[in-house]
Amino acid sequence: MFYKKTYVISIGGSLIAPPQGIDWHFLQKLRALILRKIKSGYKFFLIAGGGITARNYAAAASRVVKIDKEDLDWLGIHATRLNAHLLRTVFRAEANPEIIKNPTVRLNGKENIIVGSGWKPGWSTDYVATMMAREYGVKIIINLSNIDYVYDKDPRKYQDAKIKLQMTWPEFRKLVGNIWSPGLNAPFDPVAAKKSEELGLEVIIMNGQKMKNLENYLDGKKFKGTVIK
Repeated sequence: MFYKKTYVISIGGSLIAPPQGIDWHFLQKLRALILRKIKSGYKFFLIAGGGITARNYAAAASRVVKIDKEDLDWLGIHATRLNAHLLRTVFRAEANPEIIKNPTVRLNGKENIIVGSGWKPGWSTDYVATMMAREYGVKIIINLSNIDYVYDKDPRKYQDAKIKLQMTWPEFRKLVGNIWSPGLNAPFDPVAAKKSEELGLEVIIMNGQKMKNLENYLDGKKFKGTVIK
């Protein structure tokens, strides 16, 4: 099949599993949009984050024992795998039946949707998305989270924080640093940012709750978000 455009979409766990519970409304809207686009010749790699599920497990374990950083990562990884299976379930008829856990191993299926999850300690799902882009020759990653833009500093702390519509990789990496840790709250994982710069990838940061905005981007229309390249 000819694919008009192929995208890797890193879906923040906060969208799938926010504190109030699984957001089936979000899943319903995402499914409707993705199905419309694959009918037009699009292909998607969907990578699931862990969300509050990962944080709840980590918090529970930490109340009982002093938890090792590697175990924190593993709890997060398994949370992403649960969320990934949820995604694969709602796209059952269209998605490859196998969930990618190792992004360096290529699947040979011809499905329009491939779902991925976390892999191993030290790797966020943003990094998994980056490695999948490398493996399948995709040049654009769409990072869906709960923010509209990247700011030059934390807008929750600084009232004078400014929106960044476009950023270079050096600018972005200066903002987020170079170190990944489990549960890190950054627009895009620092290690993934370094790899994306090496690979010459373009990453779009946008609010996943605004599905029409995502559709505008996919259609080449004006959209709200930050472009990093």
